[in-house]
Formats: sequence, C-alpha cells, structure tokens
Amino acid sequence: MKKVPVTDSKEANKPDLAKERSTSSPEKPVALSEVDQIEAEDPMAGLQADLDRFRDLALRSQADFENYKKRCAREKEEAIKYANSSLLERLVAIVDNFELGLSAAREESESSPIYSGMNLVLKQLNDFLAENGLQPIEAVGQKFDPNLHEAIAHEPSEEFPEGTVIRQTRRGYRFKDRLLRPSSVVVSSGPAK
Repeated sequence: MKKVPVTDSKEANKPDLAKERSTSSPEKPVALSEVDQIEAEDPMAGLQADLDRFRDLALRSQADFENYKKRCAREKEEAIKYANSSLLERLVAIVDNFELGLSAAREESESSPIYSGMNLVLKQLNDFLAENGLQPIEAVGQKFDPNLHEAIAHEPSEEFPEGTVIRQTRRGYRFKDRLLRPSSVVVSSGPAK
C-alpha cells in the first residue's frame, strides 16, 4: 500500500503565490523613495533625514504660531482703537440735528440767551468729539475727492472751477485714520454754457 501525504484542507485550497508570481508578468522594479533609498544604504542617514524633516516642521509650526499671536494682538488693538465708532456715528447724527436747531434759533435772535447757551453746548459737544478722535472734514472750496465726499448734485458755477465743492449739505467725519461718514456735497460743473 502506498502512503498518500495528508495535507490540511485549508492549505490545499490556498493558491500557490510563488507559482502566480512566476506565471504573471515579470517583476517590475519598484521605485524607492529618496528616504527609503537612504535608509537602505545607511539606517543612520535615514534617521537623520527624518530628524531634519521633523525639526523643519517644528520650526514652521512655531513661526506660524508666532504670526498668529501677532495677528491676534494687532486685531485686538484695532478693535479697542475703533470700539467707539458706532457710538460716535450715532452721536454725529444728533450733532447734525442740534446744528439745524441752532441755525433756526439764530434766525430768530442771535442775542437770545437760549441761542448763546445752545452755542456753548454745541462747542462742548464738538470738543468732546475731537478729544475722542473725531475730526470734521472741511469740503467747501476743496477739489472733489470720492474717498471723502459724496456728490449729491452738480451745479454750474462762475466762482468755482469744475470738480470743486460748492457747498456742503451734510458734514463728513473721520474717526482717527478712517472715514466715519463722507461729506454730502454739491460739486461745480464749471461755468454755465
């Protein structure tokens, strides 16, 4: 009687990988990355390359974090610097109405004690606004600047050359180095034709 080698049924069903490799296309050379080539040649050089890469990554992360801190500090400083802008913008509208009331009171009687009192209150209010960084924009007689002025009309003028502000209908203001509100102006279109 002949003995038959006993094999495990699981192993019998597994394909022979060695045979498959030999029957498939010839092996293509696998391109090694630069780091893998260095590690294959010298393991210490591979570790040094990793160390250099991680050191560079750490330095970049540290620089990014420093830039982030500076940007946050700058944004915080700017937010504090311009925190009152919305309050001052609303206050400017009240000053406009106060000036209208003052001009109406002037028409009735400039010697009136009410007119004098209102004039003093307006001066105090304007001084307060100036102390807080609000500066009025003088427009009459200036060349029209779209960054500071808002043209609401053009009128012919013999007195003013073309592109010059003839009159201001609403005063504009700057808050520190920013424009809070542009001046509403009427601009000369030159001499009448």
